[in-house]
Amino acid sequence: MECIVMKDDIFRQKEYHYEKDFEQAVIDNYKYIFGEDTVYIDIKKRIGENIVTIPGGYLLDFSFAASPRLYIIENELSIHDAYKHIGSQLLKFAVSYKASGREIKKYILDYISRTENKEAFIESKLSVAGYRNIDALLESLIFEKPVSAIVVIDNSSSELENVLGNLTMKTDIIEFKTFQNRSGELMHKFVPFNDEIKEYRLLNMERKGESNVDIDDIDTIVVPAQEDGFQHAFIESNAWWQIRISSSMLEKIKYIAAYRTAPVSAITHVAEVQRIEKYKDTNKYILIFKAPAREIHHIKLDVGGRGKAPQSARYTNYKKLMSAQNLSDVF
Repeated sequence: MECIVMKDDIFRQKEYHYEKDFEQAVIDNYKYIFGEDTVYIDIKKRIGENIVTIPGGYLLDFSFAASPRLYIIENELSIHDAYKHIGSQLLKFAVSYKASGREIKKYILDYISRTENKEAFIESKLSVAGYRNIDALLESLIFEKPVSAIVVIDNSSSELENVLGNLTMKTDIIEFKTFQNRSGELMHKFVPFNDEIKEYRLLNMERKGESNVDIDDIDTIVVPAQEDGFQHAFIESNAWWQIRISSSMLEKIKYIAAYRTAPVSAITHVAEVQRIEKYKDTNKYILIFKAPAREIHHIKLDVGGRGKAPQSARYTNYKKLMSAQNLSDVF
């Protein structure tokens, strides 16, 4: 069992015995988990006729102001069977979603109209997104865009990854753990949804000194690569694989760049992405290049480590990448 020590106090991982308690913890903290530009739709209604399912909730995400998204939310406990319970629930929803679109739209509209603060928040986002009203927004998100899901779970596993990897529906996983001390105080541990995107925004806000930064221009993913992997995958195979990408980024990535770790310590090659596919039976992806990667002027790690070397995939803009002199200019 995991523990967190703070001074002389020990917080031990809390085991949730009831899904409703876990779900309430997620709802109470949804702005931290999913971000300030989201609205959690807490409704549980049966959808479907031949195949009936009850989603845990929905999420309206305005992280990309010009292209909002709607997600199905499944709040799950790891004690549930990944195949029979979680996988089955998501498969049923994927099958029932389009046919139940009118029901879903009605449920969400009713919920929004009863929560004044959420209605006002959504309306404040409509003009940038290009919709005349909330009805038009939902019409587009439900009927014109592919459905995606987010599974929030107390303990993730490779088994769950494999199950979701076999679904055609794009699915993200957020591991949300709660820790409690003897006094009953709680701590929650999680990686926020779209964390890499939020990092891009924060770094650019700090650099530009602006209160907000447009992230709709993100179109490039930068991956750290050791020499063997770089030669085999990036150069010889014209691809890069087994990479975790949030579903909101899949349609935005147009380029991939390789940051070669020490002793090179620089971004040296870039390639245009032809397509992105699920990687084998996993919830990760493979990026297949349109043409062989080309070498660019080496964008080196700053002297003294300013603009720290990426330890995992990070996002940027292609024009910014190509005009950068040092790594700190990229992110």
